[in-house]
Parts: sequence; structure tokens; C-alpha cells
Amino acid sequence: MKREGARLNDVTFPPLDVLMSEAGSAGLNVAPPEPLEEYWLMFRSTTTGVRALCATATLALCAVPAFSQNSTSSSSQDASAPAAAPTQAAPQSTPPARTNPATGGRRYNANRQARIARNIHDAYSHRYEVGGGGGYLRFHPGSELLRINEVNFWANGVRQWNERWGVVGDVRGNYGNAKIPNQLAQNLIYRPQISHYNFMGGVQYRFLGKEKYSVSFLGEGGVTLSKFGGDAKGLPSQNIGLWKDSNANPTFSVSANLDYNLYNNLAARIQPTYVATTFGSTVQNSVGVNVGLVYRFGRQ
Repeated sequence: MKREGARLNDVTFPPLDVLMSEAGSAGLNVAPPEPLEEYWLMFRSTTTGVRALCATATLALCAVPAFSQNSTSSSSQDASAPAAAPTQAAPQSTPPARTNPATGGRRYNANRQARIARNIHDAYSHRYEVGGGGGYLRFHPGSELLRINEVNFWANGVRQWNERWGVVGDVRGNYGNAKIPNQLAQNLIYRPQISHYNFMGGVQYRFLGKEKYSVSFLGEGGVTLSKFGGDAKGLPSQNIGLWKDSNANPTFSVSANLDYNLYNNLAARIQPTYVATTFGSTVQNSVGVNVGLVYRFGRQ
């Protein structure tokens, strides 16, 4: 049977089950009192009950739009959440631009070539260089004697006018023992010691100058002082087949300087050399090799 609403002081109230259903649709968990008839009679009997009933209805009606608004805002947030995720994920760090290997290689080669050029200029722009060392020379001590091996020392100084050309002064001393054959031996002299000294000057041209090595040619001329009879026991040197002692025989020489740069101002040198002396009105062609160190200093 359908329940009718109550009427008090010309005010009509809806049935309790209608209010309960509206409260339930609004999301309010309101349990009906047991028994329902007593709860309804309590509201009908007194003015206080009327007020309580009005308050309950008012709360129910206010809760409906509030609940609708909360539901709408919650659904809006849920719907916007997936869309916000891509927006936050969008800003990403841009990877650094990759260097072109070809460009980097060209830049490295340019820097390397510039460094090599600086080292070459620093090595060969010195104004002076001095060197010294020892060596070996194959020498002919007399017209009827065999060639002998001599050891020597050498020392020179160079004034460079530029990185190519320079003026050189050279001193060399050569020492060995001649081999006197039996038919020429006198006073039991078979292996007399001999020596001769070259004093020369000339020009030096560096035709190849690299960062680690250089090649230059050296042309010189001068005189040679000899001491062939110093170990002849008072006999003239020519009596035992040696060249006659001379104070100043013309001499010239051609050499190649092969320098390896240990530092820009210090190099190790190997010098193949040819020396022509003129003892006995003849030319003695001697070849050998010198080794040593060269130190460069001063700036042009």
C-alpha cells in the first residue's frame, strides 16, 4: 500500500521511504529505524520532530548537488590525468649534437700541422750551432803502403744566416799506425804512429728540415798539418815509405750531415765524409764517418 505524506500545520511532508530513497540516491548511507512506523509517529507527534524532519530533508537536498559536483570534478580529473601524462613526458633533454668525424679529423690534422711547423721553425731558426764527436777514416799513409784505419775527433761551429744556409769552421784530428813492409823497415820500425790535422772552412746547406730529422750538405776547404815521422826514431818519414811531413798541404772535404733531433736545440749527428789531401804532390782520397752531438743556440 502506498504511504501518504504527513500534514502538520498546513505543511505537507513526503513519506519517509521517499526521503530515504532520495538520501540513498544522493550517496548518503542512512539506515531506517526499526520499526519504521514508530520513527514516523515521532516526527508527527511533536514540533521538535517536525524541525528534525525538515533538517533531514534540507541536508538531503543539499547533498545531491554537492555529490554531483564532486562526481563531475572527480571524473574530469580522471579524464584529464591521461592527457596530462603526455604533456609532462613531452619535454625531453635534446641529445648533444654529434661531431662530424670528418670535421674533427680535419681540425686535428690542422692542429698537428701547426705544431709541427712551430717545432721546425724553433729547431732550425737558431743562429749558432756547435758540434763534436769522434769517427773513423780510411787513409793512405804512403805511396807504397797499404791503407790503414784511423780514428779521429772532430769539432765544428756553424753561423746560420737563415734556416738553410750557414758558414762553418771545422777541425779534425786523425790518428793511426802505418804498416811498414819488411823491405822498407829500418831500425825495427814496422808500425809507426802517425797523425794529421785538418783545418777547414766552408758552407753548409740544409736542403731537408723535418720535425725530427734534417739532412744538410757541407763543402769545405783548408789545409792539413801532418806528423808522420814522429815515431820514426829520428829517420825522415819518407825513408820508411811515409809521406813527407808538411806544415800546410791543401785539403778539401765534402760531407753529409744526418741529424736526428733529440730536442729542438740538441741533435745526434751521423756524418759520412770524404776528405782529399795532397801529400807528395798526389791526392789521397779518404772516406770515413763521424758521429757526435750538435747543440743549437741563439735566435736569428
